[in-house]
Amino acid sequence: MTVLVDPPMFGGSTPTGPATVGTASPRTVGQPGATDPTRPSAVGRGAGPGLVRDLLTLIRPHQWAKNLLVVPLVLIDTPRLGLGVLGRVAWAVVLFTMVSALVYVWNDVYDRHRDRAHPTKRHRPVAAGRVGVGVAYAFGGLVAAALVTAVLFGPAFPWWPMAVYLALNIAYSRGLKHLPLLDVLVVAGGFLLRVVQGYLAAGAAVSSWLLVSVFALCLLLILGKRRHEMSVAGSAHRPSLAGYSVQYLDLLIVLCAAVTVSGFLGYVQETIPAPHQALALVGSTPFALFAIARYLQVVVVDGDGGEPTRVLLRDRAMLVNALLWGALLGGVLLVTQHPGVLDLLP
Repeated sequence: MTVLVDPPMFGGSTPTGPATVGTASPRTVGQPGATDPTRPSAVGRGAGPGLVRDLLTLIRPHQWAKNLLVVPLVLIDTPRLGLGVLGRVAWAVVLFTMVSALVYVWNDVYDRHRDRAHPTKRHRPVAAGRVGVGVAYAFGGLVAAALVTAVLFGPAFPWWPMAVYLALNIAYSRGLKHLPLLDVLVVAGGFLLRVVQGYLAAGAAVSSWLLVSVFALCLLLILGKRRHEMSVAGSAHRPSLAGYSVQYLDLLIVLCAAVTVSGFLGYVQETIPAPHQALALVGSTPFALFAIARYLQVVVVDGDGGEPTRVLLRDRAMLVNALLWGALLGGVLLVTQHPGVLDLLP
């Protein structure tokens, strides 16, 4: 006894013989075939709420907080905050968010085949086949058009860091991401460009100590993410991981942690004038060391670190430490700029 087998809808070969009872067949009359969740569909999802949700996922809104963490750092060094400065910095955040969204679209399309080998990245819209390649490129074109319009008609300030960031990420996708060490240095450089863009938008001079600290911190977070990827998925999905080992990453993480703390303390010493410089420097040391130690605990002991932004923004210990640290430095800056505040204390 035989049953008919439908021919494949989107290419592929037609069965050359009948399927017998008791033999699993790809598709029988009246019975749709099961879909393998790891295999992309042949076409993208049609228009509708699901497609809109997938397109939003494609530009990763949960990653936008990275721009809020680094671009507005200039506000710390700007004693007189006017609406003009705030507006330009806010616009720089918007522009960098659009640039990063464009990069995310490009990366997801370019890496869709490799992402399917990753336990979590295979669920991304393009890798999973929920968004077709053509639809993704069209959406990226809309984001690029909106970015160009925003640059041309928005507040005027140097925007070369965004252009360098875009070019660097294209080179990263095309080959730099496969080179050990260069892969993490390029990503950390992208965060450094965010900081520079914020200072250019505000028209302020950036501290070299701050740049050193931010670069080392971002490198630390990226190395922690690489360590998590090696322990969870191995090196198959990311060729550059073949140039690392867990022990080697641990050494690099410790090195970057030391540079991060040293660089930030140098920035505090450079920024806070006497007579409150010693208070800010000595008071910041335990908070800085706790922040680094807590992150290392999350990465090494808890085996987490795959989402550094989530660790920074959702870890309660990190948040409490940051609030207390911010209160200390904010109080020191307030007293430094307005000495008369001390006269109001009982």
